[in-house]
Amino acid sequence: MSETVKIVLMVLLTIGAFIFSRWITGWQMNKAGESIIRDLEKKKAFDPESAVELPYCRKRMFRLGMKDYRPRVMEQLVKHDVVRMQAGEKYYLCEGRKPSDS
Repeated sequence: MSETVKIVLMVLLTIGAFIFSRWITGWQMNKAGESIIRDLEKKKAFDPESAVELPYCRKRMFRLGMKDYRPRVMEQLVKHDVVRMQAGEKYYLCEGRKPSDS
């Protein structure tokens, strides 16, 4: 095999690995979002009066273990108005988002 073919294959392999890793990260974030919404539905947090604290959304100084995407996903859910946040780090699902919508 010529050097040019080896280089092209290595570049393609590197690009493929990068795309695959981005796909895996997106899949994990999607699963984290589903789990957050499922937790809020299970706790019946549909309005400000029933807002709940979620233990994985607290800020931590040190993080041990595997990567947890839930805090970052929660920021995006709040930003896109799927979940709303009250003072004191309490969360509830946005109006119009009921268990039958999922």
